[in-house]
Amino acid sequence: MAASYGKSVGSSLVDRWHETIAAFEKQHPKIKIDLELVPIGQIDKTLARRVASGRAPDIAQSYVFADYAEAQQLYKVDDLFDLPLQADFIASFAQAGEIGYIQYGIPFLASTPRLFYNKSLFARAGISGPPSSWAELRAAALALKTAGVKTPYGLQLGPEAAEDEALAWMLAADGGYAGPAGYDFTKKENVEALTWLKTELVAPGLAGADPAQFSRTPAYAAFLKGEVGMMLAHPVLVKAAEQARIPYGDADFPTRHNGAAAPVGLSDWLMAFRRNGHRKECGAFLSYLFGERSAVRFAAGQGTLPVTVSGAEALRGQPAQRPLRKFIDQMPKAQFHPVNRSSWPKVRDAVRDRIGDAVMARGNPLSTLESLQLTAHMAEDRAARRS
Repeated sequence: MAASYGKSVGSSLVDRWHETIAAFEKQHPKIKIDLELVPIGQIDKTLARRVASGRAPDIAQSYVFADYAEAQQLYKVDDLFDLPLQADFIASFAQAGEIGYIQYGIPFLASTPRLFYNKSLFARAGISGPPSSWAELRAAALALKTAGVKTPYGLQLGPEAAEDEALAWMLAADGGYAGPAGYDFTKKENVEALTWLKTELVAPGLAGADPAQFSRTPAYAAFLKGEVGMMLAHPVLVKAAEQARIPYGDADFPTRHNGAAAPVGLSDWLMAFRRNGHRKECGAFLSYLFGERSAVRFAAGQGTLPVTVSGAEALRGQPAQRPLRKFIDQMPKAQFHPVNRSSWPKVRDAVRDRIGDAVMARGNPLSTLESLQLTAHMAEDRAARRS
Protein backbone atom coordinates (compact mmCIF):
# COMPACT_ATOMS: atom_id res chain seq x y z
CA MET A 1 0.00 0.00 0.00
CA ALA A 2 1.63 3.21 -1.19
CA ALA A 3 0.65 6.86 -1.30
CA SER A 4 -0.47 8.60 -4.46
CA TYR A 5 0.50 12.29 -4.55
CA GLY A 6 -1.15 13.32 -7.80
CA LYS A 7 0.57 16.46 -9.09
CA SER A 8 1.57 17.80 -5.68
CA VAL A 9 5.22 16.80 -6.00
CA GLY A 10 7.13 17.07 -9.24
CA SER A 11 6.29 14.25 -11.62
CA SER A 12 3.94 11.50 -10.53
CA LEU A 13 5.27 8.88 -8.15
CA VAL A 14 2.88 6.36 -9.68
CA ASP A 15 5.26 5.90 -12.59
CA ARG A 16 8.16 5.40 -10.20
CA TRP A 17 6.33 2.58 -8.41
CA HIS A 18 5.35 0.80 -11.61
CA GLU A 19 8.86 1.11 -13.06
CA THR A 20 10.47 -0.15 -9.87
CA ILE A 21 8.07 -3.06 -9.45
CA ALA A 22 8.48 -4.14 -13.06
CA ALA A 23 12.28 -4.07 -12.75
CA PHE A 24 12.15 -5.97 -9.45
CA GLU A 25 9.84 -8.67 -10.79
CA LYS A 26 12.11 -9.16 -13.78
CA GLN A 27 14.97 -9.95 -11.39
CA HIS A 28 12.76 -11.94 -8.99
CA PRO A 29 10.28 -13.85 -11.18
CA LYS A 30 8.98 -15.90 -8.23
CA ILE A 31 7.79 -12.78 -6.37
CA LYS A 32 4.83 -10.73 -7.59
CA ILE A 33 4.00 -7.28 -6.21
CA ASP A 34 0.37 -6.16 -5.97
CA LEU A 35 0.40 -2.35 -5.79
CA GLU A 36 -2.46 -0.54 -4.06
CA LEU A 37 -2.33 3.25 -4.35
CA VAL A 38 -4.18 5.44 -1.84
CA PRO A 39 -4.35 9.27 -1.92
CA ILE A 40 -1.77 10.64 0.50
CA GLY A 41 -4.40 12.45 2.58
CA GLN A 42 -6.18 9.14 3.24
CA ILE A 43 -3.23 6.79 3.66
CA ASP A 44 -3.09 6.71 7.48
CA LYS A 45 -6.82 6.12 8.00
CA THR A 46 -7.01 3.57 5.20
CA LEU A 47 -4.09 1.62 6.63
CA ALA A 48 -5.55 1.74 10.15
CA ARG A 49 -8.86 0.32 8.90
CA ARG A 50 -7.09 -2.43 6.99
CA VAL A 51 -5.01 -3.45 9.99
CA ALA A 52 -7.98 -3.33 12.37
CA SER A 53 -9.98 -5.61 10.06
CA GLY A 54 -7.14 -8.16 9.86
CA ARG A 55 -6.16 -7.25 6.30
CA ALA A 56 -2.79 -5.63 6.82
CA PRO A 57 -0.73 -5.29 3.63
CA ASP A 58 2.72 -6.83 3.56
CA ILE A 59 4.34 -3.41 3.09
CA ALA A 60 2.74 -0.04 3.73
CA GLN A 61 3.67 3.61 3.43
CA SER A 62 2.40 5.94 6.15
CA TYR A 63 3.18 9.00 8.24
CA VAL A 64 3.11 6.83 11.40
CA PHE A 65 4.53 3.51 12.49
CA ALA A 66 4.78 3.55 16.30
CA ASP A 67 1.32 2.11 17.05
CA TYR A 68 1.95 -0.90 14.84
CA ALA A 69 5.44 -1.47 16.22
CA GLU A 70 4.26 -1.30 19.82
CA ALA A 71 1.54 -3.83 18.98
CA GLN A 72 4.31 -6.15 17.67
CA GLN A 73 2.77 -6.21 14.21
CA LEU A 74 5.92 -5.18 12.32
CA TYR A 75 9.14 -6.83 11.30
CA LYS A 76 12.30 -5.29 12.69
CA VAL A 77 14.52 -3.68 10.11
CA ASP A 78 17.26 -6.21 10.84
CA ASP A 79 14.77 -8.95 9.88
CA LEU A 80 14.53 -7.39 6.43
CA PHE A 81 17.92 -5.99 5.41
CA ASP A 82 21.42 -7.37 5.48
CA LEU A 83 23.98 -5.52 7.59
CA PRO A 84 25.66 -3.54 4.77
CA LEU A 85 22.33 -2.05 3.68
CA GLN A 86 21.29 -1.33 7.26
CA ALA A 87 24.56 0.51 7.76
CA ASP A 88 23.94 2.49 4.55
CA PHE A 89 20.94 4.37 5.98
CA ILE A 90 21.74 7.91 7.09
CA ALA A 91 21.94 7.53 10.85
CA SER A 92 19.70 10.44 11.84
CA PHE A 93 16.83 9.12 9.71
CA ALA A 94 17.30 5.49 10.74
CA GLN A 95 17.34 6.43 14.43
CA ALA A 96 14.09 8.36 14.02
CA GLY A 97 12.46 5.04 13.06
CA GLU A 98 13.54 3.34 16.28
CA ILE A 99 11.51 2.39 19.32
CA GLY A 100 13.59 1.23 22.26
CA TYR A 101 16.72 1.27 20.06
CA ILE A 102 15.12 -1.19 17.61
CA GLN A 103 14.26 0.15 14.16
CA TYR A 104 10.81 -0.59 12.74
CA GLY A 105 10.09 2.50 10.62
CA ILE A 106 11.96 2.68 7.32
CA PRO A 107 12.43 6.31 6.18
CA PHE A 108 11.27 7.06 2.66
CA LEU A 109 10.96 10.21 0.52
CA ALA A 110 12.91 12.27 3.02
CA SER A 111 13.37 16.01 3.21
CA THR A 112 14.99 18.77 5.22
CA PRO A 113 14.03 22.46 4.84
CA ARG A 114 16.28 25.46 4.27
CA LEU A 115 15.74 29.20 4.32
CA PHE A 116 14.67 30.26 0.81
CA TYR A 117 14.94 33.93 -0.11
CA ASN A 118 14.03 35.98 -3.17
CA LYS A 119 17.26 37.55 -4.45
CA SER A 120 15.41 40.20 -6.43
CA LEU A 121 13.43 41.36 -3.41
CA PHE A 122 16.56 41.31 -1.27
CA ALA A 123 18.36 43.49 -3.82
CA ARG A 124 15.42 45.93 -3.92
CA ALA A 125 15.56 46.18 -0.12
CA GLY A 126 19.35 46.66 -0.11
CA ILE A 127 20.07 43.34 1.63
CA SER A 128 23.39 41.83 0.65
CA GLY A 129 22.74 38.21 1.61
CA PRO A 130 20.80 35.77 3.78
CA PRO A 131 20.70 36.29 7.56
CA SER A 132 22.94 34.31 9.90
CA SER A 133 21.17 35.26 13.15
CA TRP A 134 17.67 36.17 14.27
CA ALA A 135 18.68 39.81 14.62
CA GLU A 136 19.82 39.83 10.99
CA LEU A 137 16.62 38.04 9.96
CA ARG A 138 14.52 40.69 11.68
CA ALA A 139 16.57 43.48 10.11
CA ALA A 140 16.15 41.91 6.67
CA ALA A 141 12.40 41.53 7.23
CA LEU A 142 12.14 45.19 8.25
CA ALA A 143 14.04 46.27 5.13
CA LEU A 144 11.77 44.10 2.97
CA LYS A 145 8.67 45.62 4.53
CA THR A 146 10.03 49.12 3.93
CA ALA A 147 10.61 48.13 0.29
CA GLY A 148 6.94 47.20 -0.02
CA VAL A 149 7.19 43.39 0.15
CA LYS A 150 3.83 41.93 1.14
CA THR A 151 5.19 39.16 3.39
CA PRO A 152 8.78 39.81 4.49
CA TYR A 153 9.08 36.49 6.34
CA GLY A 154 6.57 33.73 5.51
CA LEU A 155 5.84 32.35 8.98
CA GLN A 156 3.88 29.15 8.34
CA LEU A 157 1.93 28.45 11.52
CA GLY A 158 -1.31 27.55 9.76
CA PRO A 159 -2.92 24.12 10.18
CA GLU A 160 -1.24 22.33 7.27
CA ALA A 161 2.22 21.85 8.79
CA ALA A 162 2.61 24.27 11.70
CA GLU A 163 4.52 21.61 13.64
CA ASP A 164 7.43 21.87 11.18
CA GLU A 165 7.80 25.65 11.27
CA ALA A 166 7.46 25.83 15.05
CA LEU A 167 10.00 23.05 15.58
CA ALA A 168 12.51 24.79 13.30
CA TRP A 169 12.42 27.91 15.48
CA MET A 170 12.60 25.90 18.69
CA LEU A 171 15.60 23.90 17.45
CA ALA A 172 17.28 27.17 16.48
CA ALA A 173 16.92 28.23 20.12
CA ASP A 174 18.22 24.84 21.42
CA GLY A 175 14.70 23.72 22.27
CA GLY A 176 12.41 21.07 20.82
CA TYR A 177 9.25 19.09 21.44
CA ALA A 178 10.68 16.18 23.41
CA GLY A 179 13.76 14.78 25.07
CA PRO A 180 14.84 11.34 26.27
CA ALA A 181 12.41 11.54 29.20
CA GLY A 182 9.37 12.48 27.10
CA TYR A 183 7.57 15.57 25.87
CA ASP A 184 9.07 18.87 27.02
CA PHE A 185 7.06 21.67 25.44
CA THR A 186 7.48 24.12 28.32
CA LYS A 187 11.28 24.26 28.36
CA LYS A 188 12.46 27.85 28.51
CA GLU A 189 14.08 27.77 25.06
CA ASN A 190 10.70 27.02 23.47
CA VAL A 191 9.05 29.85 25.38
CA GLU A 192 11.83 32.20 24.30
CA ALA A 193 11.50 31.19 20.64
CA LEU A 194 7.74 31.81 20.49
CA THR A 195 8.05 35.01 22.50
CA TRP A 196 10.67 36.33 20.08
CA LEU A 197 8.45 35.50 17.11
CA LYS A 198 5.48 37.23 18.74
CA THR A 199 7.28 40.43 19.70
CA GLU A 200 9.97 40.78 17.02
CA LEU A 201 8.32 39.45 13.85
CA VAL A 202 4.55 39.18 14.18
CA ALA A 203 3.76 42.32 16.22
CA PRO A 204 5.65 44.66 13.83
CA GLY A 205 3.90 43.11 10.82
CA LEU A 206 7.00 41.38 9.45
CA ALA A 207 5.39 37.95 9.11
CA GLY A 208 2.38 38.69 6.94
CA ALA A 209 -1.20 39.47 7.82
CA ASP A 210 -2.14 36.25 9.66
CA PRO A 211 0.69 33.78 10.26
CA ALA A 212 -1.60 31.63 12.43
CA GLN A 213 -3.53 30.75 9.26
CA PHE A 214 -0.66 30.90 6.74
CA SER A 215 -0.03 27.28 5.71
CA ARG A 216 2.64 25.63 3.61
CA THR A 217 0.77 25.32 0.29
CA PRO A 218 -0.36 28.98 0.09
CA ALA A 219 3.05 30.06 1.39
CA TYR A 220 4.81 28.26 -1.46
CA ALA A 221 2.34 29.75 -3.94
CA ALA A 222 2.96 33.24 -2.57
CA PHE A 223 6.74 32.78 -2.82
CA LEU A 224 6.35 31.74 -6.47
CA LYS A 225 4.37 34.94 -7.09
CA GLY A 226 7.17 37.06 -5.65
CA GLU A 227 5.15 38.09 -2.59
CA VAL A 228 7.37 36.51 0.09
CA GLY A 229 10.86 37.73 0.88
CA MET A 230 12.09 34.65 2.73
CA MET A 231 10.71 31.52 4.34
CA LEU A 232 11.49 27.95 5.32
CA ALA A 233 10.83 25.50 2.50
CA HIS A 234 11.66 22.00 1.36
CA PRO A 235 13.60 21.04 -1.77
CA VAL A 236 10.32 20.50 -3.62
CA LEU A 237 10.30 24.29 -4.02
CA VAL A 238 13.59 24.25 -5.97
CA LYS A 239 12.16 22.98 -9.24
CA ALA A 240 9.00 25.05 -8.86
CA ALA A 241 11.00 28.24 -8.30
CA GLU A 242 13.17 27.53 -11.33
CA GLN A 243 10.08 26.96 -13.47
CA ALA A 244 8.50 30.18 -12.16
CA ARG A 245 11.78 32.03 -12.87
CA ILE A 246 12.03 33.26 -9.30
CA PRO A 247 15.64 34.29 -8.56
CA TYR A 248 15.91 32.36 -5.30
CA GLY A 249 18.71 31.44 -2.99
CA ASP A 250 18.73 29.05 -0.06
CA ALA A 251 20.69 29.16 3.17
CA ASP A 252 21.02 27.48 6.54
CA PHE A 253 18.26 28.44 8.93
CA PRO A 254 19.96 30.69 11.51
CA THR A 255 20.24 30.11 15.22
CA ARG A 256 19.25 32.93 17.54
CA HIS A 257 22.72 34.36 17.96
CA ASN A 258 24.76 33.12 14.98
CA GLY A 259 25.31 30.00 12.90
CA ALA A 260 23.31 27.18 11.36
CA ALA A 261 20.48 25.54 13.26
CA ALA A 262 19.85 21.81 13.17
CA PRO A 263 17.33 21.19 10.37
CA VAL A 264 13.97 19.54 10.85
CA GLY A 265 13.96 16.05 9.38
CA LEU A 266 10.83 14.91 7.58
CA SER A 267 10.03 11.52 6.12
CA ASP A 268 7.28 9.19 5.13
CA TRP A 269 7.70 5.72 6.61
CA LEU A 270 7.58 2.27 5.13
CA MET A 271 6.90 -0.73 7.34
CA ALA A 272 6.58 -4.47 6.80
CA PHE A 273 3.75 -6.30 8.57
CA ARG A 274 4.27 -9.76 10.07
CA ARG A 275 0.70 -10.98 9.61
CA ASN A 276 1.11 -12.67 6.23
CA GLY A 277 4.50 -14.22 7.00
CA HIS A 278 6.22 -12.79 3.91
CA ARG A 279 9.43 -11.72 5.61
CA LYS A 280 11.78 -12.91 2.86
CA GLU A 281 9.67 -11.42 0.08
CA CYS A 282 9.33 -8.10 1.91
CA GLY A 283 13.05 -8.03 2.56
CA ALA A 284 13.87 -8.76 -1.06
CA PHE A 285 11.67 -5.97 -2.38
CA LEU A 286 12.70 -3.39 0.21
CA SER A 287 16.37 -4.19 -0.34
CA TYR A 288 15.85 -3.59 -4.05
CA LEU A 289 13.91 -0.38 -3.39
CA PHE A 290 16.70 1.06 -1.24
CA GLY A 291 19.48 0.00 -3.56
CA GLU A 292 21.40 2.93 -5.00
CA ARG A 293 19.77 2.93 -8.42
CA SER A 294 16.18 2.75 -7.16
CA ALA A 295 16.81 5.24 -4.37
CA VAL A 296 18.15 7.83 -6.81
CA ARG A 297 15.34 7.17 -9.30
CA PHE A 298 12.67 7.82 -6.69
CA ALA A 299 14.29 11.01 -5.42
CA ALA A 300 15.40 12.63 -8.69
CA GLY A 301 12.89 15.19 -9.87
CA GLN A 302 10.57 14.67 -6.90
CA GLY A 303 12.04 17.24 -4.53
CA THR A 304 12.81 14.49 -2.02
CA LEU A 305 16.13 13.08 -0.84
CA PRO A 306 17.51 9.52 -0.66
CA VAL A 307 17.86 8.18 2.89
CA THR A 308 20.91 6.02 2.21
CA VAL A 309 24.47 7.29 2.10
CA SER A 310 25.11 5.64 -1.27
CA GLY A 311 21.91 7.06 -2.76
CA ALA A 312 22.57 10.54 -1.39
CA GLU A 313 26.13 10.55 -2.73
CA ALA A 314 24.98 9.32 -6.15
CA LEU A 315 22.29 12.02 -6.37
CA ARG A 316 24.70 14.64 -5.08
CA GLY A 317 27.14 13.72 -7.86
CA GLN A 318 24.69 14.41 -10.68
CA PRO A 319 25.27 17.90 -12.16
CA ALA A 320 21.54 18.39 -12.71
CA GLN A 321 20.94 17.88 -8.98
CA ARG A 322 23.45 20.51 -7.84
CA PRO A 323 20.71 22.61 -6.16
CA LEU A 324 19.98 19.68 -3.80
CA ARG A 325 23.52 19.32 -2.49
CA LYS A 326 23.15 21.56 0.53
CA PHE A 327 19.89 19.86 1.45
CA ILE A 328 21.64 16.49 1.27
CA ASP A 329 24.64 17.73 3.25
CA GLN A 330 22.50 18.76 6.21
CA MET A 331 20.62 15.44 6.46
CA PRO A 332 22.95 13.85 9.04
CA LYS A 333 22.18 16.73 11.43
CA ALA A 334 18.41 16.45 11.08
CA GLN A 335 16.23 16.29 14.18
CA PHE A 336 12.71 14.92 14.14
CA HIS A 337 9.29 15.18 15.62
CA PRO A 338 8.74 12.44 18.22
CA VAL A 339 7.38 10.09 15.54
CA ASN A 340 8.50 7.07 17.58
CA ARG A 341 5.76 7.81 20.13
CA SER A 342 2.31 6.43 19.39
CA SER A 343 0.87 9.53 21.07
CA TRP A 344 2.46 11.88 18.53
CA PRO A 345 -0.43 12.03 15.99
CA LYS A 346 -2.78 13.37 18.69
CA VAL A 347 -0.15 15.80 19.95
CA ARG A 348 0.72 16.89 16.40
CA ASP A 349 -2.93 17.76 15.75
CA ALA A 350 -2.97 19.89 18.92
CA VAL A 351 0.21 21.70 17.80
CA ARG A 352 -1.36 22.45 14.44
CA ASP A 353 -4.49 23.78 16.11
CA ARG A 354 -2.90 25.97 18.80
CA ILE A 355 0.69 26.95 18.11
CA GLY A 356 -0.16 29.79 15.74
CA ASP A 357 -2.32 31.55 18.33
CA ALA A 358 0.67 31.78 20.68
CA VAL A 359 2.37 34.42 18.52
CA MET A 360 -0.68 36.54 17.76
CA ALA A 361 -1.65 39.72 19.60
CA ARG A 362 -3.74 38.02 22.28
CA GLY A 363 -1.58 34.92 22.46
CA ASN A 364 0.54 33.76 25.37
CA PRO A 365 3.48 31.51 24.42
CA LEU A 366 3.88 29.96 27.87
CA SER A 367 0.16 29.24 28.27
CA THR A 368 0.01 27.66 24.83
CA LEU A 369 3.01 25.45 25.56
CA GLU A 370 1.55 24.46 28.94
CA SER A 371 -1.67 23.40 27.23
CA LEU A 372 0.31 21.34 24.73
CA GLN A 373 2.26 19.71 27.52
CA LEU A 374 -1.00 18.73 29.22
CA THR A 375 -2.35 17.34 25.95
CA ALA A 376 0.86 15.35 25.52
CA HIS A 377 0.57 13.85 29.02
CA MET A 378 -3.02 12.83 28.37
CA ALA A 379 -2.12 11.32 24.99
CA GLU A 380 0.74 9.38 26.58
CA ASP A 381 -1.61 8.06 29.29
CA ARG A 382 -4.09 6.88 26.66
CA ALA A 383 -1.33 5.20 24.67
CA ALA A 384 -0.07 3.44 27.82
CA ARG A 385 -3.58 2.13 28.59
CA ARG A 386 -3.93 0.78 25.04
CA SER A 387 -0.68 -1.11 25.33
